[in-house]
Amino acid sequence: MKIAMVGSGYVGLVSGACFADFGHDVVCIDKDQGKIDRLHDGVMPIYEPGLDALVESNVKAGRLSFTTSLAEGIKGASAIFIAVGTPSRRGDGHADLSFVYAVAKEVGESLANDAVIVTKSTVPVGTGDEVERIIKGTNTPHKFAVVSNPEFLREGAAIGDFKHPDRIVIGAEDDFGRDVMHEVYRPLFLNESPILFTERRTSELIKYAANAFLATKITFINEMADLCEKVGANVQDVSRGIGMDNRIGSKFLHAGPGYGGSCFPKDTLALLKTAEDYDSPTRIIEAVVKTNESRKRAMGRKVLDALGGAEKARGKKVALLGLTFKPNTDDMRDSPAIAVAQTLTDAGVKVSAYDPEGMELAKPLMPNVTMCDDPYAAIAGADVTTIVTEWDAFRALDLARVKELANTPILVDLRNIYNPQDVRAAGFTYESVGRP
Repeated sequence: MKIAMVGSGYVGLVSGACFADFGHDVVCIDKDQGKIDRLHDGVMPIYEPGLDALVESNVKAGRLSFTTSLAEGIKGASAIFIAVGTPSRRGDGHADLSFVYAVAKEVGESLANDAVIVTKSTVPVGTGDEVERIIKGTNTPHKFAVVSNPEFLREGAAIGDFKHPDRIVIGAEDDFGRDVMHEVYRPLFLNESPILFTERRTSELIKYAANAFLATKITFINEMADLCEKVGANVQDVSRGIGMDNRIGSKFLHAGPGYGGSCFPKDTLALLKTAEDYDSPTRIIEAVVKTNESRKRAMGRKVLDALGGAEKARGKKVALLGLTFKPNTDDMRDSPAIAVAQTLTDAGVKVSAYDPEGMELAKPLMPNVTMCDDPYAAIAGADVTTIVTEWDAFRALDLARVKELANTPILVDLRNIYNPQDVRAAGFTYESVGRP
C-alpha cells in the first residue's frame, strides 16, 4: 500500500519510517525545502534514538522517499496522513489548526484517486468534521473518508512505541475508512496489538484525555513530594507503595520539576479550551496546569535556597546538568530547565549548563546561560550543581572530581537519581525532591 505522510516532523517522520519498515511504500512530504534536502542527505531534523538507521535502511530499500510536492506525494496513496504541528495558539491557548486545515484544502484540490485522509496530528474534538467539510468544499470527484488516528509516541522511545504499541486508536465513520486503516495496520494486527475502532470524535478526545490523565499523575506525585518534605516521608517509597496497586500503576509517578515537552502542556491547555467551548468545566485539569507551571519556578527557588536564599545568591554560580524536558531527545519545548534558569538569572546568579543533545535549541531560549562542552566544565567553580534532566550521562558522575572542581560541594538533584547516603558520604550537601 502507498502511504503519504504530510509533515516530516517528529510524528510524521517516525510514523513514516515505521510504516515503511512494515513494508508499505511511504512518501514523506514537507514544505521546508531545507528539511527535505537534509533528509535526502541522511540528516535527521530531530534527535530520536535509532531513527537515522531506520530511515537510512528504508530509503535504501526504496520504501521511503521525501518530497516538497504534496500533489506528487499523495498521487496513488490509499492513506494520506496529516501530521503537521498543532501548537497552542497565541493569546488564548486553543490548538492552532491552521496548518491542518491548509493541508486538508490542498489535499482536496490535489486528490487524484480515492483515499482515506487520516488526522495523525493531535487535534481537538470536531476537527475531523471540519477537515471533511473543507475537502468536500474543493469539489473533488474522488471518494474519500476522514479518519482520526492519534499518536501515542514517547519521545526517546518512539520507534518501540510505534512497533509495539499499548493500543492503536482509529476513529472512522464508515466502512471505507475502517477497511483502509485495517490494511494500513495489518502488520500490527498480526502481532496482536490492541486496536480500538471508535467514532471519530471519540478518537479525538481519547488522545487529550490520555495526556491529561498522565499529566495529572505527574502533578499529583509532585504535590505528594512537597508534603513528604514537610512531614519527613520519602516520596519514592510513597510512589512504590501506591504504584503497586494495579488500579493506579507505577508509571508517571516519579517526582521532579514538572512536566514539559511537545504534548502535555499544549494538550492540557487545548482540552481546557474545548471544555470551555462546550460549557463543561474540567476543574481537575485547570488545577494541574496551574500547579505544574508554578512548580517549575518553585524548583528554581529550591536551588536559590541551596545558595542560602535569594538575598545571598547574587553573583554566585550554578551548574545545570540537563536542559531538555526529558532524556533521549533534543526537545526543549516547555522544559522545566527554562523556568529554573530564568529564576536563577533573575536573582543575579551566573548559570552554566550542559546537555548531551539539547544545547543548540536551548541557546536562544537561555541567552544568559553559558553552554559548556561537558558536565565537568559546567561544574567548574559552581556553588551549586543541579541535575534537571535525568540523562544517563549524569547517573554516574565522578563525585570526587565534582567536589574538586566545584566551589562548594552542594548537589541539588531534581530527578532523585542519586542515593542520598552515598552522596552525603562523599562529602556533599545533598538536596533532592520529596526525600529526607
